[in-house]
Amino acid sequence: MREPVDLRRQRILAAVQARGTARVRDLADELQVSVVTVRRDVEELTREGRLSRGHGVVRSALAAEEASSDTAASAAAAGDRVAVVVPVRHSYLTEALHGARTVLEDAGVRMALHLAPQASGAERPLVERALADGAHGLLIAPRWRGRAEEEADHEWLAALGVPTVLMERRPWRGSALHALDSVCSDHWYGAQLAVEHLVGLGHRRIVFATRHDSPTARSLRAAFAEIAEAHPLVEQWAWTLVAPEAGADGPYAADETAELPALMRKVGATATVLHGDVDALMIVQRLAEEAVRVPEDCSVVAYDDVVAGLGSPPLTAVSPPKTEVGRTAAELLLQRLSETPGSRPGRRVELLPRLMVRGSTDRPTDRPTV
Repeated sequence: MREPVDLRRQRILAAVQARGTARVRDLADELQVSVVTVRRDVEELTREGRLSRGHGVVRSALAAEEASSDTAASAAAAGDRVAVVVPVRHSYLTEALHGARTVLEDAGVRMALHLAPQASGAERPLVERALADGAHGLLIAPRWRGRAEEEADHEWLAALGVPTVLMERRPWRGSALHALDSVCSDHWYGAQLAVEHLVGLGHRRIVFATRHDSPTARSLRAAFAEIAEAHPLVEQWAWTLVAPEAGADGPYAADETAELPALMRKVGATATVLHGDVDALMIVQRLAEEAVRVPEDCSVVAYDDVVAGLGSPPLTAVSPPKTEVGRTAAELLLQRLSETPGSRPGRRVELLPRLMVRGSTDRPTDRPTV
């Protein structure tokens, strides 16, 4: 005899309230009915305000309204939408977005993605629009091509009035954002991994090349300079822009806008560290055109590890924990949504990159350098 609909729904409600959350498929198995039937029942119970739904997950509406130590339920009670603002065409952050999305969806919180164009200050109107649309929290990775752009954003970001977490951005000490929550990779440690790997292979002269237009690039340049200058086994080093044409954007010395092969010849370098992956792959292709073999004549370490492994040869790369940055940032935001404002101090989380050793690094040979 088929179980009455009302009784089945009462059993669903009791099961979910007892656990706090339950998967639709598990409920179907327990009740020995189809997933479609359970979904129909859940939809009706949701319309009645007795349950709330996520992606394949059912939550107790009662538990969401009560104070709870469960971050996801408490976040759902605070609001079901957070805004995520990242630069357009930024492949590095794609993995971070995936990590954040997974956490938010598991918590039943909707993620509204906003892509900021390359224009200076493009994030501010997007954030204002997202908050006007009902976003209760914000994950943001501003482009910040220079320190002036970053400083211009400090005051309004600090005064948003909703829980906000910076992704892959580290607030300046003493700035208006100093107490803002942030999750980022420890790029100094990533730079150290690259240098120690090359030095361990026997390289003593290294050229570093980074982008110019992001906080990560600026952090890496400072880290490479500090580490190489202090390292007892690094005999000579130099830094240049990975794209020399970018030198028009600021005051740089001649070597700092030099073409990489020419600078490597000048330094006598047998290895280079390049930020980021796409520029590294293009430079390896260019070296091949000049009959410079990687890694026989020149070892190459890329920084980012988005597409480095697809090169020929696959590039050894420093791999920041991109997915984990997004995941951790989303978890931190959900915690903030579940707490009384100001109940905990601001938190800065730094995650350590890894070195992925592939085919583009080896011991130096006796052949003259690039």
